[in-house]
Amino acid sequence: MFSFFKKDPVKKLNTLYEAKLKEAMYAQRNGDIKSYSMITAEAEKIAIQIQELESSKSKLKPE
Repeated sequence: MFSFFKKDPVKKLNTLYEAKLKEAMYAQRNGDIKSYSMITAEAEKIAIQIQELESSKSKLKPE
């Protein structure tokens, strides 16, 4: 009934993904390649979660 109060998990994950990429960029600029690779790996995991949610949403939508 009150579905407009529910937050979109994809939107939340997108903002988290963008923040991780930005954090990774700063780590790379500072020369900390190990942190850069760790943060980038976390961002890739978030990207996979986003793709899974979007694919499950598209399966649920009636066409």
